Amino acid sequence: MRVLIVKLSSLGDVIHAMPVVQDIRRAHPGAVVDWVVEPGFAPLVRRLDGIGEVIECPLRRWRKGWWTAGVRREFGAFKARLQHDRYDAVLDLQGLTKSAFVARLARGTRYALANRTEGSSWEPATAWVADHAIRVEPHIHAMDRSRLLAAMALSYTPDPVPHHGLRARPLAARGASRPTIAFVHGSSRDDKLWPTSSWIQLGKRLLGDGFRLALPQAGEAEQTRAELIAAALQFERDLQVEVWPSLALDAVLDRLAATQGAIGVDSGLSHLAVALGLPHVQLYNFPTAWRTGPQPAHGHHHQVSIEGRPTPTLEAVWAAWNAVRVADTA
Repeated sequence: MRVLIVKLSSLGDVIHAMPVVQDIRRAHPGAVVDWVVEPGFAPLVRRLDGIGEVIECPLRRWRKGWWTAGVRREFGAFKARLQHDRYDAVLDLQGLTKSAFVARLARGTRYALANRTEGSSWEPATAWVADHAIRVEPHIHAMDRSRLLAAMALSYTPDPVPHHGLRARPLAARGASRPTIAFVHGSSRDDKLWPTSSWIQLGKRLLGDGFRLALPQAGEAEQTRAELIAAALQFERDLQVEVWPSLALDAVLDRLAATQGAIGVDSGLSHLAVALGLPHVQLYNFPTAWRTGPQPAHGHHHQVSIEGRPTPTLEAVWAAWNAVRVADTA
């Protein structure tokens, strides 16, 4: 069996679709699973156990110069690669016009969502071009939506506990005698952020408990925030707080996997911490954790979501972290 997954972006959406690869290979041993994705996320998808070919599709860049000869040549090569193999199933897990367009180019039986689910984007074109449009329960977690669509398309029952299958490369020892907790403080949306002052107060408590802190960052705004947090925690003096440089996603994967836990806002990197199985507290400023956050039904007893308006309180986050630590050692 040969299956093609079409899930182009974004980081969190791609991560939520990853268990589908492991589900298919458990149900159909020997299946080859290829994946079409935006180039920025391709290094992460290539780290999946059992993944076949990762086919890069830079639609965002092509849109900016679709009339140019260079883009036409790139698209021609992409189309030829996509049509090189015939697939037993082409799974459009994105549900948008752009993913429907890509799925339509592939050779094979196409499956897609027939309906919008709560809080998600969905466009009718995905069902129009599919050979089989599959209706799912509208009130469903993003991860379960992809897993259920694939299971119904390929006639199997998925394991209740999702397995992402991400492979991290072991890093050389960095000389740290303390366990490290990553603060995932950045998001593409400002309304998902947690106050910098709260990160600082939480950091003081964790340092007092014997932890080191790691501050991932990408871009000027996140770097500035990370440096503010680090400076407030006397980074220069005790070297127990580290601001990571800007890194490619696969390098972030390796560094994050080497930590002993994470606390983070609702963001792609926070979902990556969940996929790695780290003890994790995920912070939500909106009542949306049910559709993207770690859930007990997924076996995430050492990973929790916590909501608050306008933001979760420091005391609530601290209590959640201590509960997660207990669950991780149980």
